[in-house]
Amino acid sequence: MDQEELLNMYHVTRRKTKRERRKLSIRSKIFGTPETPRLSVFRSNNYIYAQIIDDTKDTTLAEFSSRKLENKKGVTKTQEAFEVGKEVAKRALEKSIKSVVFDRSGYRYHGRVKSLAEGARDGGLKL
Repeated sequence: MDQEELLNMYHVTRRKTKRERRKLSIRSKIFGTPETPRLSVFRSNNYIYAQIIDDTKDTTLAEFSSRKLENKKGVTKTQEAFEVGKEVAKRALEKSIKSVVFDRSGYRYHGRVKSLAEGARDGGLKL
């Protein structure tokens, strides 16, 4: 390997650890209790996942992802995230969870992550 390839490899691993460092920083300040569990978001290139977690028992109380959505043709990923937020809020309200702590997992509060939070608010959750 030449030196340019080594620098590119270093840059890729460095970028990944930046998000993980932000995630650890956020998680040190956020903790889900039975009264106000944590709404955690994971964003991949194609899908977005949301789950409501009680950290005292380490259990998932409600979850939903854009993989489970029907009729996705012609819908943007941001609109899918909004629907995921509404659906996870509906599932949380069924289990009498009214307020949650939002955990953005190191992602910027922008685009799909913001849309998911707005969908959860629209669905009746208090963030």
